[in-house]
Amino acid sequence: MRGTIYLEDLTVGQECSRSMDVTVAQIEAFGEVSGDKNPVHFDDEYAAGTVFGGRVAHGMLMAGLLSAVIGEELPGYGSIYLGQTMKFKAPVRPGDTVIATVKVLEVNRVTGRVQLDCVCKVGETVVVSGEATVLAPRKNKAKKAA
Repeated sequence: MRGTIYLEDLTVGQECSRSMDVTVAQIEAFGEVSGDKNPVHFDDEYAAGTVFGGRVAHGMLMAGLLSAVIGEELPGYGSIYLGQTMKFKAPVRPGDTVIATVKVLEVNRVTGRVQLDCVCKVGETVVVSGEATVLAPRKNKAKKAA
């Protein structure tokens, strides 16, 4: 599903998910764009000697996947990010399939703020958890802009 779920249509408990198969090419592209070239992401030999025991994806790449769910699906187009908390709980490795799920925790129809639970999993393992606060688009403002 892509598009917009307007503030007026959001309900507590609504959720959307998106998956991504993590590749070496994505990790390298993220490192180029972000400037984060930490060898734990780029060098197999170096990474093998770390606490991770091998190469891992950038945690913020998973944050980007959560952002995609928020910006494309829930609430979707027109959403404005206000804040995000995250805990990185386990590594994500090349070849892993990550499922990012965003769930509505609270809707404030006066302020337009929406609190979202954000979780990324590899299988049953939670790799990232946190909450986001966004401004959701309103129907009446969308009509005025058209």
